[in-house]
Amino acid sequence: MSWQAGPTYQDPNQQYYGGYPPQGGYPPQGGYPQGGGYPPQGGYPPAGGYPPAGGYPPGGYAPQPGFVVPPPAGGGYGAYDDPEGQPKNFSFDDMSIRKGFIRKVYMILMGQLVVTFGFVALFVFHEPTKQFAYRNPAIFWVALAVLLVTMICMACCESVRRQTPMNFIFLGLFTLAESFLMGVSASRYAPNEVLLAVGITALVCLALTLFATQTKYDFTMCGGVLVVAMVVFLVFGIAAIFIKGKIITLVYASIGALLFSIYLIYDTQLMMGGDHKYSISPEEYIFAALNLYLDIVNIFMYILTIIGASRD
Repeated sequence: MSWQAGPTYQDPNQQYYGGYPPQGGYPPQGGYPQGGGYPPQGGYPPAGGYPPAGGYPPGGYAPQPGFVVPPPAGGGYGAYDDPEGQPKNFSFDDMSIRKGFIRKVYMILMGQLVVTFGFVALFVFHEPTKQFAYRNPAIFWVALAVLLVTMICMACCESVRRQTPMNFIFLGLFTLAESFLMGVSASRYAPNEVLLAVGITALVCLALTLFATQTKYDFTMCGGVLVVAMVVFLVFGIAAIFIKGKIITLVYASIGALLFSIYLIYDTQLMMGGDHKYSISPEEYIFAALNLYLDIVNIFMYILTIIGASRD
């Protein structure tokens, strides 16, 4: 028996054969695709051909649109955290980055405090240094100008406080100027008063830092209230210049110590990040150290003022 060619037949899968389809018998002219056997149930494969050499993934189905290849054995995609090739998002919420940021901030802060209280001790316990500062008041105004310029530059210019070594140069100049002014201011008090103020400041700052890290209350949401309180405090300070008296000095210094204690909690939580609403970028370690340093220095000066006014 021989097979006779007939009219062209089109099957549902858009494949053409010469002649009628076989009736359970011979294959059409040209045969079936390589690999042998009849077409799979449901017709031939769609456009695109058969799977590449090596076949489909072992033990699985053919990849469909949106199919995600599992990560290799051993875990992870190396430098990427998803199969689409997107880099990992190393955000501030990452624990290792946050710890490194906090460690860097406190190392810078400790260096600043060592320099500052070294100047304070030099002016308080070394009489020739104190007399030299009194005989050369121009140094005081130069230090004040350096302090204001460097602080404004670091606060307002992002490039100044982020680019190394410019940020460390500005922070070093600011710390030296502030340390000199602190030494001149502390030299007006007795050594035992200064030592008492240093001890009280250390205990207060340690307690406030522990409170800021343990409390569930989010002080970072109080930024607007603190700004208003600072404006009122500055106006009160201007009025206190013209209203002399021991009572007004004690009230002003007490309010200042309380206000900057709250600022210390606020700035500490900004640095810690985590569950708080607002946080500082890990690149702002200079700015974070500057904030904490100013809080501690102001707390020390207002406590020293309270002790001096109460004993005067």
